[in-house]
Amino acid sequence: MALAAIARGATQTCSEKLAQFHAFTVAHPHLLAAKESLMTALRESEPNSIVMVFGPTGVGKTTLRLRAEQILIEELRPELDANRWRVPVASVEAVAPDSGSFCWRSYYRRLLQVLGDPLADRRRVPGSAEAEDDAGERLNLTTRSSGSEYRYAVEQTLHFRKPGAVMIDEAQHLGKVVSGRRLLDQLDVVKSIANRTNTMHVLFGTYDLLAFRNLSGQLSRRSVDIHFPRYRAHDVQDRKIFVNIVHSFQQKLPLPDPPDLVKHWDLLYERTFGCVGVLKQWLVKALAAALRRGDSTIRMSDLEAHALSIAQCDKILSEITEGEARLNEGDGARSKLRTRLGLSTSGAAAPITSGQAGRRKLKPGHRKPVRDRVGQFADAAHV
Repeated sequence: MALAAIARGATQTCSEKLAQFHAFTVAHPHLLAAKESLMTALRESEPNSIVMVFGPTGVGKTTLRLRAEQILIEELRPELDANRWRVPVASVEAVAPDSGSFCWRSYYRRLLQVLGDPLADRRRVPGSAEAEDDAGERLNLTTRSSGSEYRYAVEQTLHFRKPGAVMIDEAQHLGKVVSGRRLLDQLDVVKSIANRTNTMHVLFGTYDLLAFRNLSGQLSRRSVDIHFPRYRAHDVQDRKIFVNIVHSFQQKLPLPDPPDLVKHWDLLYERTFGCVGVLKQWLVKALAAALRRGDSTIRMSDLEAHALSIAQCDKILSEITEGEARLNEGDGARSKLRTRLGLSTSGAAAPITSGQAGRRKLKPGHRKPVRDRVGQFADAAHV
């Protein structure tokens, strides 16, 4: 079997080898935990809820989104076979505006394309009030159609297609607003569409997405927050997991003489800040350089040539630490809440627990003694 694998590798082209490594995904603990939290929200939250998935740039949010899409497709397959008009999920990117505010009209057009409608001859939902009031009328969209016309088309198409969720990638771009326009107005648009179509919306973004949290009590009640964190070197368990991830990538390099990446794990951490997506992208570039050269291994010069610069790392790390700090409510947050509610602050130190009494309590920051899974997804989604 080993000889067959070697022979098969010898016949592969450089592009095939690169595609093989690019398709490999490490099922690391943070990714698995975020996936479980997201799927629980999709299955158990109200259909008109808004889920916010945020974390550092390059942590693996795209991989998480692709994996969630695959699960939704499999879960809805019986209904999809019975109802060909239905789509399992609608994924669209919130494109950053060239200047000024986020362009909702452009967003609606992209979403309509994803939903499978060619921006013309809009469908009416069978039995809807609009279909009965405007029998035979069709909404024809052109490049001159207004944003409200596009939004109405989106709402009607979501009614008809009934996706399991609308997933918005790079959702932090929704916060691009001109002076005088409130962030709350931006998220109210998403909330209104989710409410009118009874379709859950999932927003994926960097820590800039935190600006949308708790803009109003109504949004807070209907929102689900999911933090997808990086691995921290000062945490012993996180450091071990990161080294295991490096080893998993090392084993999957399609090279006759794979380099000892584990030996240089600290360098790899230094230029990736513990973000698996950044690590994967770096290794793909280094592998491409080695394959172009016809070398049997990745050299240290390949890693150095394609690493993020110190200035780039410093900027990204500053944004990450600022976002992580905004997530930390602090020890006094609960006491302040109890004071405002007129409750005794003496009970603020008692944790909210359930289940059997007398269980051994773990110190803050310590996890239960379980074995972390580090491996490969069967479907090999991209990092």
